[in-house]
Amino acid sequence: MTFKKPSRKSSGVPAESKKKTSSKAEKTALNLEKTLLQYLQGKRYKPSSSEELIQQLAIPEIHQPLFHEILSSLESNNLIARQNNKYTLPSTAQLATGPISVNKKGFGFVRMGEGPDVFIPKHSMMDAVDGDTVEIEINPTVTAKGPEGTVVAILKRSRTHLAGTVLKKTGRHYVAYAPLLGKDKPVIVKAKGVDLKEGDRIICKVQDWNNEDELVEGELSRLIGHISDPSIDIQAAIEEFELPDGFTKEALAEAEEYGSKVTAKDLKGRTDLTDWESVTIDPDTARDYDDAISLMLVENGHYLLGVHIADVAHYVKPGSHLDQEALLRCNSTYFPGQVVPMLPEELSNELCSLKPKVKRLTQSVLAEFDSKGNLVDYQIHRSCIKSQKRFTYKEALAVLENKKKSPHAPLLNRMVDLCHLFKKKRMERGSIDFSMPDDVIMVNEKGEPVKIERIEYDITHQMIEEFMLKANEIVAIHLAKKRTGLIYRVHEQPTAESFKDFYAFARSLGFSMPAEPTHRDIQKLFQEARSSPLLPQLSVSFIRSMRLACYSPDNIGHYGLALEHYCHFTSPIRRYTDLVIERLLFDEFPENADLNGIATACSEKERISFRAESSVVLLKKLRLANTYFQEDPTRIYPAIVTRVKPFALFFEVPAFDLEGNLHISKIGNDYFEFNQELMNFRGRRSGKVYTAGQNIEVRLDKIDYILQQTEWSMISSTEIRPAKKKR
Repeated sequence: MTFKKPSRKSSGVPAESKKKTSSKAEKTALNLEKTLLQYLQGKRYKPSSSEELIQQLAIPEIHQPLFHEILSSLESNNLIARQNNKYTLPSTAQLATGPISVNKKGFGFVRMGEGPDVFIPKHSMMDAVDGDTVEIEINPTVTAKGPEGTVVAILKRSRTHLAGTVLKKTGRHYVAYAPLLGKDKPVIVKAKGVDLKEGDRIICKVQDWNNEDELVEGELSRLIGHISDPSIDIQAAIEEFELPDGFTKEALAEAEEYGSKVTAKDLKGRTDLTDWESVTIDPDTARDYDDAISLMLVENGHYLLGVHIADVAHYVKPGSHLDQEALLRCNSTYFPGQVVPMLPEELSNELCSLKPKVKRLTQSVLAEFDSKGNLVDYQIHRSCIKSQKRFTYKEALAVLENKKKSPHAPLLNRMVDLCHLFKKKRMERGSIDFSMPDDVIMVNEKGEPVKIERIEYDITHQMIEEFMLKANEIVAIHLAKKRTGLIYRVHEQPTAESFKDFYAFARSLGFSMPAEPTHRDIQKLFQEARSSPLLPQLSVSFIRSMRLACYSPDNIGHYGLALEHYCHFTSPIRRYTDLVIERLLFDEFPENADLNGIATACSEKERISFRAESSVVLLKKLRLANTYFQEDPTRIYPAIVTRVKPFALFFEVPAFDLEGNLHISKIGNDYFEFNQELMNFRGRRSGKVYTAGQNIEVRLDKIDYILQQTEWSMISSTEIRPAKKKR
C-alpha cells in the first residue's frame, strides 16, 4: 500500500466495528489512488495542483483530507512528482527549456539551443501560446516528426496583451476571437463603459490565462476599429504580432546626422568602382535597392562578376541606437502596399539604397568564373559604385526580348549566359528548382484589394537569384576559411520518414517514383513537372514535408540549395543577419557578441513577420473574393483539387489564390470512400473519383473575416449556367 493506513489506537469502538471501518477506509483509499493514477496517465492530462485535481475528479469533501494524504504518500514514494505545486507522473524523459512556436492548428515546436526542435502535440501544450518560454519533458522515443515532448511548466509568458475580434456579447462581457489562441480558446473580455459590437478589433490586457472554465480572461485596452475597414488591416497586424512600429528619437537623429550624400571622408580607403557598368533589377514597388550587378567578359574569355551590396555596416555601428532598433526588428516586414522597415527611411530608402546616378557605399564581391561557370578567383572589397540604371524586372525582360532598346542590353545578355551556367552547376550538385510564379495582391490607397497580379519567375528573376546565391556562398566560405564565427543560413536534411506522404502524393498525381526515391529522383521529378499545371501543388507538398530554413552559428549545410556553406549577406537593409556578416567581413563585429542569441532572435522574428504578412494577405484575398460575391453570389469558379484527406477535399481557387475545402458529406449525392493508397475519393454508387490535380467547379457560399474562413459548395455539371459578364 502506498497510502498511510488509519491509526489502530483504541477508540472505544467494538473490534468488529473497527475492522469494518478500517476495511472501508482502505478500500476508499485504494479507489482514490487508482483513480488518481489513471487520471494522471491520461493523454489529455495537464499538470494540476491538489485543489485543481479535487475539482477535476469531483472528490467529495469528506474524502478530501484522505486525498491530500494519498498525494503526499505517492509523492514520497516517487510514484508521482510535483513541480511548481503541480502534480504529474515522474518521468525518465529529459527536461529542457526553450521558446515555443505554436501552429494555428494547435500543436507546437520548442526550439533547442542544440539539436532538432521538439514537437509538442496539441494535447500536451498546457495552455502555452506562441513565444512563451516553457519547460518540457522530451520523450525517450523519437517519432517521424522527430523528438516529441510535453509542456510541464510555463516559465515566462511572451506577452501581456492579446489582439482579437469581438464575436458576441454575453451578459456584461464580450467573447472575442484571438488568432494567437485559435478558435477553440475564446477570450472573455471586460469592457467597462465601452459598448463593443461584433467585428470590433481590439487589444485586451490578459488577466487570467486559464480560468476555472479553461478560458482566457482579459480587459479592454484599446479599440482599433471594425473588421469591415480594410484601412486598418496592417495596423491591426502590427498590434497582433507585436511588431515594433516607429523608431526612437535617438535612432532617427543618428540616421539624419549622416545627411543625404556620400562624403569625401566616407570614400577614404575604398575601391572606386564608379566607372563600372552597374545596374539594379528589382520589383516595380521596391524602394530599397540593396544590391547592384556588374558583369564583364575579360580577355581570357572568363566572366568577372561584381555583386555590390549596400554597406549598411558603415552607417549602423554596433551598440548604436540604430543598431538596437535593427536588432529589435531583425528584419523588415512587407505588407501589401506598406513596409515596416528594419531601418529608418533616411537610410533604407535613401543613403543606403543603391539609387541610379549617385555614389553609394558598398561591399563588393568580385568573382572570376571560367567559361563553364567554375569559380577561378575572388576578392571582397569595401567600395563605392554609381549605379547607371534602375531596372524593374519587367523592363529588363522587355530589353532581353528585344521589345525595348537599352544601352545595357549587352550586359543583360551576359547576365543571362552566366545565369544558365550557374543553374547548370546547381542542378549538377542536386539542388531542386521550383521556379514557381508569385501571386501578389494589389491594394489601393484605402487598403482595398483591387486585383491579384501574377509575377512570373522569368529569367530576370532567375539571374538575380543565382548571382545573390553565389555571392552568399562565396562570403560564407571566405569567413569559414578565416575561422571566424558567423551566422549560417541552414536547412536541415529531412528524414526519409518525413517524405513518405510527399512520395504518396506525387504518385497520386500520376508521377512515377521508385520504391525508395533518392535526392536525384526528387530533382528529376520536379524537372518533369516544370511544365505541368500540377507543379504548384507538388511544390507545396514538398515544402510541407521539410523543416524550415533558419539561422545558426553551427554549420549543418543547406539541404534545399545543396550547399555545404551558405549565409545571408546580400540584403543588409532588410535583414540583421546580413548586417552582422558585413561587420564580420571587415572585423567590425564585437568579440563578446552573442552569435547564437542573434541567430535565434532572427529566426524567431523572421517567422513572426511571415505569419503577420500571411495574415494580412489572406484577409485581403477574402476582401477581394467578397467584392465578387456581392456582385453575384451565384458565380461559379474553376478550382483545382490540391489534397484529399479522409474527411475532406481541399482545393485552390485561382481567381483569388485562396484554398478552400469541402467536407466529404458535401461532395455530392453519393457515398464517397477514401482510398489511403491512391489518396482519392470514389463514389460507391456513381464510381466518380476525386483526386489531387483534378479540375472542379465551386460556388462561394460564405466569407468570415473574423475567423478568416470561407465556405463553398461543389457544382455538378447539371447546375452550371451561363456566366454573367465578368469583371
